[in-house]
Amino acid sequence: MRSVAVLYGVVAYAIFFVTFLYAIGFVGDLLVPKTIDSGTAAPVAEALITNALLLGLFAVQHSAMARPAFKRWWTRFVAPAVERSTYVLFASLALVLLFSLWRPLPTVIWSLHSGPVFVALWVVFVLGWATVLLSTFMINHFDLFGLRQVWAYRARKEIPPSDFRTPLFYKVVRHPLYLGFILAFWATPVMTQGHLLFALATTAYILIAIQLEERDLLAAFGAQYHDYRTRVGMLSPRIRRTDRGRA
Repeated sequence: MRSVAVLYGVVAYAIFFVTFLYAIGFVGDLLVPKTIDSGTAAPVAEALITNALLLGLFAVQHSAMARPAFKRWWTRFVAPAVERSTYVLFASLALVLLFSLWRPLPTVIWSLHSGPVFVALWVVFVLGWATVLLSTFMINHFDLFGLRQVWAYRARKEIPPSDFRTPLFYKVVRHPLYLGFILAFWATPVMTQGHLLFALATTAYILIAIQLEERDLLAAFGAQYHDYRTRVGMLSPRIRRTDRGRA
């Protein structure tokens, strides 16, 4: 049974990782069979409704299953050791559904094919995705995606409660992972109506998700997180002004 939990966790992680790589191609309109701008265009109203429903489904699943109250209820039916892996699996499947059913809105808002701005946008795109991935390792990548939990279950070890840490990027902004997503979603040399819809909706979702996440972090870490929030900006570095005495 413990080996089955490990296998389940590994499969869920593998599905996540392939989905993550596909997401880079989907958003960047690169290499993968179906991208944000490929496919047969549907009538605008149909595309807007379909895409809004797909984005809404992902947002509800991603946020609802992450809340402590849901986890307490959910682990009455799902073993705690695989709770995180199940969350990761469901989030990945919601993204797969979004990728496969997304309706392009191909009208171009801006288009660049060369020049320094073109290059800069691709650099920001790459840096955004790199920030996302690196941020997960800074806060324990394998815990975030469920592998640590299933391995501890197999080894019959208890995972100690999470401690509050602010490594590297987290000393500069409170949510570097979300910042990376925003950069990756907006930095594109060809912005279509479909891409703009995706960027606007995901940015709005991120801003809502941050509020929910910070509420949970305040409940978990109290004054420690409150102090952190007063010192460090949410998505951009906080500029500290120092008063200099006059000679």
